[in-house]
Parts: sequence; C-alpha cells; structure tokens
Amino acid sequence: MHSATYTERRSKLEAYFDRTAAAAWQRLTSDAPVSGIRATVRAGRDEMRKTLLSWLPEDLTGLRLLDAGCGTGALASEAALRGADVVAVDLSPTLVECARERAQEIGGPQPHFVAGDMLGEEHGEFDHIVAMDSLIHYDAPDIVAALARAAKRCRRSMLFTVAPNSPLLSAMITVGRLFPRGDRAPFIAPLAESKLRRLIAAEPALRDFTAGRHRKVQRGFYTSQAYEWVRR
Repeated sequence: MHSATYTERRSKLEAYFDRTAAAAWQRLTSDAPVSGIRATVRAGRDEMRKTLLSWLPEDLTGLRLLDAGCGTGALASEAALRGADVVAVDLSPTLVECARERAQEIGGPQPHFVAGDMLGEEHGEFDHIVAMDSLIHYDAPDIVAALARAAKRCRRSMLFTVAPNSPLLSAMITVGRLFPRGDRAPFIAPLAESKLRRLIAAEPALRDFTAGRHRKVQRGFYTSQAYEWVRR
C-alpha cells in the first residue's frame, strides 16, 4: 500500500514526464544538442547509468531484471543486450513508447516495456532490480517503503539512487527554481545517508539485505548517490 504522499507525488511525476516535459526528456536522453544546464545533467546520467550497469554481472543470461522507472530505456536496452530478461516500467506512456522505439532501432533482444507502477506485483520476481533516479523525488520513509516492497520480489540485488543531502545540492535546487519551467526538474527530495541507513536497518522486509557498493556522481546540475543492497 502506498502512502498518501507517495501517491500524490507519483501523480505529479506522471503528469510532468508524460505531458509537461516529455519532449524535453526525450531530447535530453538523445544525442541532440542541448543547453549547458541539460548537458551537465546528460553527462551525469550517462555516468550513473554506466556505474549501475558495472555493478551487475557482465553476462546476464538467464537472469531477470526490473528497470524501475526506465525513462527512455537506455539502461534496459543495454541489460537486454547482455542477456537479461528485462521488464522496463515507467509511469509515462509517452516515454515508454519512445523507449520501445529506441530499443527496436538498436536491435537485438528486446526489453518488455510497460507503462504503469514500477512496484506493481504483477511484474513478478527478479534477480536484480534497478531504480536509477526514480526514487529521488520521494521522501525517506516512502523510499524505504518502496525498497521494502521491491525486496520481497528480489533474489539477488537492488541498485538505486537518491539525492544526497548537501549544501551544494540545496543551493542548486534553489537556483533551479529560477530557470524557465522547461529547464526545471520535478521536485527532488535531498536525503541524508545516515537517515536512510537508519530507516533501512529498522525495516523488517530489508533484514535479508546488506549494504554493498556506493558512489556519488556529480556533474554540474546533476547530483545523485548510488547504492547497492545485496541479499545475504
């Protein structure tokens, strides 16, 4: 069951990515020229995607992977090319259709793209679950609740990112509100690592997982902290 805050924020995210910024997001995740602000976000996202993929087995043959919040599908497509049976889910039907078209252009094994709830139980069980920058818009209790839901259906590891709490990120969020609406990201919730680990330690559904690798990626207006949690 989702909390009221999670449900409300998810609804706003769906509207943002499916209508307000769908075209801008598709451009950001392509090779098309973008503004200086968006170029730093693109570079940061590329580095983060490479980081998360490097934490997965090079050969994913026979393994099932959930790309939770797949956007335009870059991570999902690469995981599929490495042999994974990929289910890629996003709130935005527009971005899911873009992801499907891009995957078909790449060729090779195709992810199964779905528009809907990335945490839906109907997607089944997975060896690995990856949530790149899809949880950064939620507060700490909702993030941990989402991880607890995912953990029940994860056999090996969960890889996810949060927005690390820092004076620099807070300043960037404040400055970002001054930019034209088309250049703004939706609400981002900075999160203290100590609070995240405390909440995870107190969550019974996560007791079978232990902390693995972690890495912060910062490129201009992009800042994100990646975590790996591995089933014992």
